[in-house]
Amino acid sequence: MSITAVTCVKNEGPFLLEWIAFHQCIGVTNFLFYSNDCDDGTDTLLDALAELGHVTHLPNPAEGRNYQMEALKDAKKQSIVSDADWVWIADVDEFPNIHVGDHSFAALIEACGDPHAISLNFQFFANDDIEQFEDSPVIAQFTRSHNPDLWCGEAAIEVKSLVRQDFPLQYFGAHRPFFRPKVKKNQRPSWTDGSGRDVPHRFLVAANPRRIRRFPAAGARAYATLNHYALRSLDSYLVKNDRGDVNRENRAFDDTYWRERNDPAWEDTSIQRYLPALEKQIASLKSQGDIAALHEACVAAHVARRDALLEQKEYRKMQKQLRAASKLPPQEEAMLRDLGLLEPTS
Repeated sequence: MSITAVTCVKNEGPFLLEWIAFHQCIGVTNFLFYSNDCDDGTDTLLDALAELGHVTHLPNPAEGRNYQMEALKDAKKQSIVSDADWVWIADVDEFPNIHVGDHSFAALIEACGDPHAISLNFQFFANDDIEQFEDSPVIAQFTRSHNPDLWCGEAAIEVKSLVRQDFPLQYFGAHRPFFRPKVKKNQRPSWTDGSGRDVPHRFLVAANPRRIRRFPAAGARAYATLNHYALRSLDSYLVKNDRGDVNRENRAFDDTYWRERNDPAWEDTSIQRYLPALEKQIASLKSQGDIAALHEACVAAHVARRDALLEQKEYRKMQKQLRAASKLPPQEEAMLRDLGLLEPTS
């Protein structure tokens, strides 16, 4: 079974090997990377990995700022995607935590009954008060998250999707595929959540203008969860804020983004079952060609960028603000104030 992972990156060099190695451990056979405007060695590392046959690396084709959607439009035309049995679209801070069988994508597909698509709910992992960037597996460093059934007071949580080759595809969205218009009711794709249950009807038939990309997470994670490490260390968050993201140029991640994802109420170390295989696979990748040296160059560039940012008053202020920020999501804090359980802000 061939599985192609598709992702977009910008200055993610220190985190590439872990993400690739992890996905190789769960059964991904091919990788399609799109990069844009990298200055930390990400593109050089990806080129070296491509020469060794581990990934396909292309420049992002976007002419405007809609980097991810333009890349996904192009990906649909690439043989590495069109010839794959399954396609997985995710970011390099997202890791499927599969709870069944041998903890592989194949085991998840079997548990879900081999549907046309499987959508996994996010579980956002907090910063854990980790300040310094450390060149070690992210999945080992960050172990606390919000209650997986609720996020910022919402029962519906966003998903990412694994898509079978014969899905009646109109186009890939970043979170879920959309099937062609006028597909008859009895020909609609079979589509499950991470418990093998049919996704909610409203999610299934979402038309393009609504672009529904979430559904309730309660009961939807028996077979798999999608661990999302959007914050990582405070150091890495500052660098992330500086570079923006793959979707919008110069996007600033403000205090709200941090607070919404920095709820440490729940401890979950289950993904660490992958660590022995992951560390072995990372070591294997580093042993090939110049991969270890190129990875170290990315790490050095990441640290140097952090140091340069902290020379700026605005970033020192941001660092101080994030250190002091409440670990209650803004929505939950507002609700508690409305109930009189917290003092109003001055």
